[in-house]
This record gives sequence, C-alpha cells and structure tokens, in this order.
Amino acid sequence: MDVEAFCRQSRVLVVAGKGGVGKTTVTAALARMAADTGLDVLIVGLDDAGALPVLFGRDDPFGYEEELLYTGRKGRVRGRVITPDDALLEYLMDHGLRRVAKRLVSTGVLDVVATAIPGIREILVLGKVKQLERGEAADLILLDAPATGHAVRFLTSANGLLDAARGGPLHSQAAEVVEMLHDPERCQVVLVTLPEETPVNELIETAFRFEDEVGVMLGPVVVNACYERLAHLRVDPAALASSAAGPADAAATGVRPVKPDEAVRLRAAAAFRDARQAVQEEQIERLDRELPLPELRLPYLFSSELGPDEIAVLAKAAAGAIGRLR
Repeated sequence: MDVEAFCRQSRVLVVAGKGGVGKTTVTAALARMAADTGLDVLIVGLDDAGALPVLFGRDDPFGYEEELLYTGRKGRVRGRVITPDDALLEYLMDHGLRRVAKRLVSTGVLDVVATAIPGIREILVLGKVKQLERGEAADLILLDAPATGHAVRFLTSANGLLDAARGGPLHSQAAEVVEMLHDPERCQVVLVTLPEETPVNELIETAFRFEDEVGVMLGPVVVNACYERLAHLRVDPAALASSAAGPADAAATGVRPVKPDEAVRLRAAAAFRDARQAVQEEQIERLDRELPLPELRLPYLFSSELGPDEIAVLAKAAAGAIGRLR
C-alpha cells in the first residue's frame, strides 16, 4: 500500500494501547512518517504532552497552544495538548461568556458538573477534536489516547451522553462526536502492542470492545519492539569461533579463541535472545489467529533513550511495513 494513501484513509487516527507498549513512541513515528510524505500532521495529547517533546528533540513541554515539532522536506508535525478545562474555557468564550469563563474553570465548577454528568470531561475533549477535524486543522490528526482501559471509556462517553441528555447543545455535541467515530473516513483506531502474552491478551480484548461498544473502525495493529530473527542462537560460541579460525592461527585469520568466561556470557545472552524470540513468534502467531487485522511490525531499538534519530528509524520501518500491506 502507498504510504500517503494509508495516511489519508482517515482524518483522525486514535493511537491506543496498554501502558508501557510504546504508544506515544508509535504516535511520534507515525506522525513523522506522514509528514515525510508531505502531510500536515497534528498530534493531540491529553492532559500533558508526555514524552512527545523529547521524542522530537525538545527540552520544553507544550500545552494548549500549537507548537511546531518537526519540519520535513515536504510536510510538518505540530503538537498541542487538550484538557477538559481548556476545552471548556474555549467553548464558553466562543459562546460569548468570556467574563465568566475563566472564573468558572478556576473555581472547579467542571469537577462538580463531571460528578453530576459522567462523560462530560471526555466529550469536551472529543468535541474539540471533532472541531479540529471538521475545520481541516491538519491533513491528519493523531490522538495519543489514554491506556486501553481508559481509552474505551473515553471513546464510549459520547454514547452515554446521548442517553443522558435528550436535547440541547450537550446532546448535539455528543451526536456529532458519535457520527465522527462511526465514520471510517473521519476516524479510525490503531492499537499498539508488544509481542508478549499480557499486552496481546489485552489488545485482543480491547479490539473487540472498540468494535462492539464504540463502533469505530480498527486500522492495522502495530506490534512494537520486535526482535530481528536470528538463526544462529543455538550454536556454541566457542565452537563457532574455532570453526571460523580454521587450521590457521589467530594472527592470520583475525579470529581468536573464545575465553571460557566470554563463552559463558555469550551462551547466556544467546539463550535469553532465543527464549525472547520464541515468545515473540508464539504471540504474533496467536495475534494473527485471534485478531484478523493487518499488522505493522516495528523493530526493537537497542537504545537507552529515544529521540529524533530513533523516531526516524521507526518512521522508516513503519513506512516499509505499510508498503508491504496488500
């Protein structure tokens, strides 16, 4: 599949996954990939920017106002954070309540209202996302969603409000959000997992909940942090070094014998990688069997910290994986 065509399938892409699977990292990689194809991309964070500033090489966080995060040869990535308080403040000001807006937010009225009307916080945020989508604020809006359990509740809030509010602006806002979520040309969800048992279990369960409870279309599953398959892990390192050296001496071949302590460490490392590889293959096979969705597999990066260089690697890998989709 063409990468640009993939990025233009839906104007809002919700990236969700269990905490710790690299959801924000995948969001950044998809954003950079889309920008490199020429798209204008907007990342929306909830509550705070999280790791996004660091992933784009920024030292300072960003908030409600848009910030430029990345400029490519063709496109760009911007970022902003949308909180319920900020969304409510802007809504009130847009409706002629400028004088009382800040006072209402600062006095905690939203907390009182949220207790009386469950889902009001979520609908304020989703309503703003819907406004951005309708106003064509970007070619692609990437929503860095909460962890999966919260994400389902976050996206089902509009359905709940449709039942609770029979009329008025709140009902209209919820109806418009539901309309966006149900239209695959406007909104899709990309779920992220690791090739491990617990994240795969949660992803499979969440995928069916998204379809049944939210009614949103699911895009490809992103399997993050996949080890490259190595075929030589069960070969003894000492024997391998001896075979490589052959009958000639070490000075001639450049291959020296493996010391006993080195062999122990190499065997332990190979055994760990072999076991990790077996788990990965087992879980990916189970994911293929139980959830019939296309997959984008991203590599494990042997880096203690993630930044723009690592995001560039993942963006390229994502583009390659999309190119292999039928």
